[in-house]
Amino acid sequence: MILLDVLASNPKLEGFINSLIEQGSHLGWTIIKAIIVFVVGRFIIRVINKLVRRILTKRDFDPSVKTFVGSLVNVTLMILLIISVVGALGVQTTSFAALLASAGVAIGMALSGNLSNFAGGLIILLFKPYKVGDYIESQGVGGTVREIQIFHTILLTADNKNIFIPNGSLSSGVVTNIGNEPTRRVEWTFGVEYGSDYEHVKRVIESVLAQDARVLNEPAPFIALSALADSSVNVVVRVWVKSSDYWGVYFDTNKAIYATFNAEGIGFPFPQLTVHQAKD
Repeated sequence: MILLDVLASNPKLEGFINSLIEQGSHLGWTIIKAIIVFVVGRFIIRVINKLVRRILTKRDFDPSVKTFVGSLVNVTLMILLIISVVGALGVQTTSFAALLASAGVAIGMALSGNLSNFAGGLIILLFKPYKVGDYIESQGVGGTVREIQIFHTILLTADNKNIFIPNGSLSSGVVTNIGNEPTRRVEWTFGVEYGSDYEHVKRVIESVLAQDARVLNEPAPFIALSALADSSVNVVVRVWVKSSDYWGVYFDTNKAIYATFNAEGIGFPFPQLTVHQAKD
């Protein structure tokens, strides 16, 4: 009652409180609208992302294209959602667009690296130096390509680590694609003692290779005496295998050569240093 009497005796105060209540209710409704737009927008984005993935899967697109397009669609929809939320908050979208345009130069300079990564992703998809599933080496690391996103390529290493490499570096740098060809060449250099019978060593190596069905007959295995080193006679061995068999053949042949050389009496040399002492 006292408050009503005060308001009745002071019209200005009453008008101020009524204006405050009106503005507060308008602000609250604006915030609620923005929240509704955000929640509904996030739901729509999830639905569209699922739909895009489903369409790309049905059309049997390359996995590299699927990950890139999916990432691009998601980022674009998120930008549109942010603009919609800003509009729901009462900010004029035209003013907001003008603000973005005026800040475009500064944003472009700040995001120049990401823009080059985006362009690099397009170059990778266009020229396909690698694709999802290939094993590549670049920037001092190596791994299987897991995803090609709009800014980064994700590699999965042999010890199950995810490495994010900027697309700009991959499109302009050196990339070694190991998994692109169906076959690979395996190479060893075996050192034997001086005085060993080279022809005997060669026959033993040929027998070890002949017992491994993973070693391809064409191109034929190559065995040659490569160097007379300080402490050993080095024999180089080169064979061709399927890319998937590379490491298995490499390690299994090392084990077989070690066991067979010992059984055949072929010695492995140790580094030696001869010191001559001068007499007074």
